[in-house]
Amino acid sequence: MSLVWVERNDAVARVVLCRVGMQNALVPELLAELLSALAGLKDDASCRAVVLAAEGPAFSIGGDMRRFRRERELGELRAYGDALVGQLNETILALIDLPQPVVAAVHGIVTGGSIGLVLAADLVMLAPQAVFKAHYATAGFGPDGGWTALVGRLAGRRRAAAALLLNRSIRAEEAVAWGLANEIVAADALQETAAAAARKIAAYPAGTMRAAKGLLWGDRLQLAADLEAERARFVELIAAPDALAGVDAFLRDFASYPDAPDLEDTQC
Repeated sequence: MSLVWVERNDAVARVVLCRVGMQNALVPELLAELLSALAGLKDDASCRAVVLAAEGPAFSIGGDMRRFRRERELGELRAYGDALVGQLNETILALIDLPQPVVAAVHGIVTGGSIGLVLAADLVMLAPQAVFKAHYATAGFGPDGGWTALVGRLAGRRRAAAALLLNRSIRAEEAVAWGLANEIVAADALQETAAAAARKIAAYPAGTMRAAKGLLWGDRLQLAADLEAERARFVELIAAPDALAGVDAFLRDFASYPDAPDLEDTQC
């Protein structure tokens, strides 16, 4: 079974996160499969648009806190955090560099670094219950996944500061108002609406679509530098006392959540 699967419908590819038992929490294995899927599509001239989606109740709950604790017990926490955020940055840039426009269909919560997978898409469609939240203030980690590099670019510094410093949830209506998403779609119509948008993109001249995407992203080198600055600060803080206490507190509280996933790493 796979943590990421790809299906094709003519010129549209659908890439789906499938670590369902852990609500698509980010681990190196999932990101490696996602990178491989994107690499396979990059040079596929028959693919003209991509839909990014997820299975399960959440789009992604960000970094896997159980994995962070395990790596801490193994004495590998700093190296693990460095590699994970580096891989996440590589995935964000791969989505941006993908020549085909990407439509993200987001149906549930998006926390921590997983926001980068959403904001690296070119169009973002949200179900009404979708919500973005940083959670770094409670975890004690440095922001990663573009919370400074992408949220600040798209929504503005003041709004990014409110989300990070006050640990504010960004609900679907606010995400659209802030420029983090394009529209809200009824949950039962979300996937088809995203697919319809991708089909529309695929029907237009591929060169025009690819040129528009590349030009809209602008200074890719600066974005890469900003993501690297996030990685460096994340690694600096990951083994600090606040982060160590934050992981334990999160797991203690998370176990009591009614929708908490089982420890089993269920896949699609």
